[in-house]
Amino acid sequence: MDGFAGSLDDSMSGASVSDVHDRLSALELRVQQQEDELTVMKAALADVLRRLAASEVSAAASTKKQPGGKGGSVLREAYSMSCISNGGSSGRKRDSTSVTRKETVSSAAKSGADRKKETGSQRSLMQEIQEHEEPGPPPKDATPPPSSPQIPQTPDTPQRPPQSADASKGHAPPKRGPSVKRSSGMERSQSSTWDGSDDNRNKLVKAASTSKLLAKMVKNSERHKDTVVSQAKMSTREKNSLAEGNLKMFMRGRPITMFIPSNVENYDEIRTELPPERLKLEWVYGYRGRDCRANVYLLPTGEVVYFIASVVVLFNYEERTQRHYLGHTDCVKCLTIHPDKIRIATGQIAGVDKDGRAVQPHVRIWDSVSLSTHQVIGLGTFERGVGCLAFSKADSGHHLSVIDDCNDHMLTVWDWQKKSKIAEIKTTNEVVLAVEFHPTDPHTIVTCGKSHIFFWTWTGTSLARKQGIFGKYEKPKFVQCLAFLSNGDILTGDSGGILLVWTRSSADTPGKGPRAFQISRQVKGHEGSVFCMCEMRSGTLLTGGGKDRKIILWDHDLRADHDIEVPDQYGTIRALSEGKGNEFLVGTSRNYILRGTFNDGFLVEVQGHTDELWGLASHPSRDMFLTCAQDRLVCVWNSVDHSLHWSRMLEEHGHCADFHPSGTVVAIGTHSGKWYVLDAETTDLVGIHTDGNEQLSVMRFSVDGSLLAVGSHDNFIYLYTVSEKGRKYSRYGKCTGHSSYITHLDWSPDNNFIMSNSGDYEILYWDVPNGCKLIRNRSECKDIDWATYTCVLGYHVFGVWPEGSDGTDINALIRSHNRKVIALADDFCKVHLFAYPCSTPKAPSHKYSAHSSHVTNVSFLHRDSHLISTGGKDTSIMQWRLVEKTSLSFTDGPLANSTAQQPDPAPTPAPPTLSKASPTQESAPPPTSNGTQETSLDTPPPTESTSPILELTPPCSESTPPPSDSTMSLKDSLDPSDDTATPSDEGLPPLTLPSQTDGESV
Repeated sequence: MDGFAGSLDDSMSGASVSDVHDRLSALELRVQQQEDELTVMKAALADVLRRLAASEVSAAASTKKQPGGKGGSVLREAYSMSCISNGGSSGRKRDSTSVTRKETVSSAAKSGADRKKETGSQRSLMQEIQEHEEPGPPPKDATPPPSSPQIPQTPDTPQRPPQSADASKGHAPPKRGPSVKRSSGMERSQSSTWDGSDDNRNKLVKAASTSKLLAKMVKNSERHKDTVVSQAKMSTREKNSLAEGNLKMFMRGRPITMFIPSNVENYDEIRTELPPERLKLEWVYGYRGRDCRANVYLLPTGEVVYFIASVVVLFNYEERTQRHYLGHTDCVKCLTIHPDKIRIATGQIAGVDKDGRAVQPHVRIWDSVSLSTHQVIGLGTFERGVGCLAFSKADSGHHLSVIDDCNDHMLTVWDWQKKSKIAEIKTTNEVVLAVEFHPTDPHTIVTCGKSHIFFWTWTGTSLARKQGIFGKYEKPKFVQCLAFLSNGDILTGDSGGILLVWTRSSADTPGKGPRAFQISRQVKGHEGSVFCMCEMRSGTLLTGGGKDRKIILWDHDLRADHDIEVPDQYGTIRALSEGKGNEFLVGTSRNYILRGTFNDGFLVEVQGHTDELWGLASHPSRDMFLTCAQDRLVCVWNSVDHSLHWSRMLEEHGHCADFHPSGTVVAIGTHSGKWYVLDAETTDLVGIHTDGNEQLSVMRFSVDGSLLAVGSHDNFIYLYTVSEKGRKYSRYGKCTGHSSYITHLDWSPDNNFIMSNSGDYEILYWDVPNGCKLIRNRSECKDIDWATYTCVLGYHVFGVWPEGSDGTDINALIRSHNRKVIALADDFCKVHLFAYPCSTPKAPSHKYSAHSSHVTNVSFLHRDSHLISTGGKDTSIMQWRLVEKTSLSFTDGPLANSTAQQPDPAPTPAPPTLSKASPTQESAPPPTSNGTQETSLDTPPPTESTSPILELTPPCSESTPPPSDSTMSLKDSLDPSDDTATPSDEGLPPLTLPSQTDGESV
């Protein structure tokens, strides 16, 4: 407790210091902006004065050759010539004075597009002013005399005719005035009308000169509008920094300086493009059983269907293949199978995207063979999420009942093929755990949950409720599950371990409200709760217990026939379904899926972590990777056969890890400051060490394995010398200098330098041989070649940061071993792929959706063939295959991914040359405005999107119902490059243009 209090005090003091730094940074930024504005205003004023002086000299020379009465005509000639030479109307040129100063100041800090908008608004303002300043009829002597001299219009000469800057009113002889007089005349001219007065002559001169400035700025903005880094966007200080060889980015108002390497000759010419490599989801490790129920089923295809994160997985345990339905945009919470055993309905919860927009909960009905979406229902109807759902059985699955997880737990009945809601009613304020249609009576729906069971009669658009009466039987706290017997009776299991048989009462008169069900029998089933039930093909029944972890087979008379206990390490039973032959499938609270029989016991088919997942490390020479999480479990996975190589429990929560370069041992950092060294083959404990009492955030071995750096939340980096292939460690030193906790660090190839990032956005460099000293002159390190690149701040990677980021949006980053791409894990459930180096602001990326929580870590396998990503709260592990796109063809499906290779019905010939050998070669999907091919939420597109819409149509056949027209997503339609999550290997027909804009812009 004392340690926690100390940590809290440190965090509070750190927060106050951070606030002070933020305020100081904001003040510095304001001062910098004011300096820039003053500089631009001075330049504009100097230019105006210079042009006025030149005009005065020319005008003075011309007036000596003309009589005094001709002053007005000379002025009008000057005004006319200035308008013609600048290519604009007289009214517009006159009015440019009132807006030129504002444009001069603001344009230096705005992009080309902003300038064009502002210029357009100024022109409309000028036209409005022109209506109030229509000049009178020109005098008879307005024709310029032949003796009026004109200055040749050259690029170095202002396009102005000679005119006097300070002539007297009317036709009096002109005379020169001091510069102070000129300034006051300029100010007055903004509100005066043209009458040949002294003020208006100054106004005309200024209009002529400043209009050229405005035209020049617009021209410059046009020239720079397509560049990645526009000089016009930079402040004067930033330009000076660029000239000095460094760049600055701001995070929460704090400047972060990065030095440009010496081999970059012209930074302005650097462009960052999308990488040719793409990612394709190959395997999903894990299952969501800890807080869900009835979500494991066997399909006729031999695949087990279940879900984790936002992915619905179809796993063939005999062939060891997976396919993935990727239509959902947030956590999938429930699943049900259509009576035809082909179509599946899955429901998701509500969420928020990265822009703060609500992601609406909904139900998706899709085909398990083609993985195409049939319908999306409930958008705008459900509030928090879909709690449970069921297809009707008596009418061949034409209807779907859904329970919303809102306070009132609304029950809705849908004609899902027409996307129409037929009936809706409030059930109860208590939690509802299950909903089912009666198998023989199409008008009866049953719901159960906390302290209730309701029997609903559905007629047309109305639902009538009849509450189950327990009478002489003890009322349970929860009615957990229900099933239907062959005679039409209803069987429920409750939290007391009791099985109750409900029989329809024959005393009720038909037509007078719903017919009640009454308890006809009670059977003691389990010690603890009855958590799930499964009706077998033979008419027998399986029940799964919570506390006793038993699975019991009941015969037709509800007599216990067989039972078996699930081992304790797998947790309690959450889901139960029939398997092949006499097998059954079990989902457990510790996220296992087991396959077993009463005679042979259980086999583990799927497993994963049960708590937030952060630690990830790839083996240096084998196709394996390690994960560790807050469940204290350490797992090493084989990425080839997708199996668990070994696992071990620790005494502490694991948070970070790294393999020794030899691959013989692995170091694992925990939340308490302890770090463990385990043998990578035998899992034996090699050693335990402690550095501080706070969380360790990063473990990093040097290239040759002779040193280990341990980054801690106590702001220090601890260094150890390593010997005996990672089995012996001795403290070498400590890097002291960071003002916040360590987040990432990297070694140089020669072990002499370390680059580190901290929680307050510092980039520091350390001289390891010289006592781990902080290198004060950071520009000395700009040319160091880093062996790895995991730091999220630095010249080579700063382009990955989104605009307006608060500094916590990126959790992890890693450069591939071949130094071609950067993979990134963000807080918005996305995995990104950037080109390396990424040293231009707002660089484009491919983006992939599969996680439903913040993505905590990413790591390339040793050959760069695959990328591993880990989710936080969703506890999932995603294995992505790196695919290089070499040609443009439509071979990737929008919703599906399969690890089983299938023949392509329309193969695309490969190009003659390939640039890379290690990733799998595949064809690319068509480029779109944001690069994505996700599923639709069936909502209208954002108003900003006005581009034509393209849609991918899945293949149809007689046996497969045609997919719906809602197969694309708008979730990231405004992002610059949002790539398809996991394209399919199957070929697709050419793109077709849909009739409604429910997709995303192309």
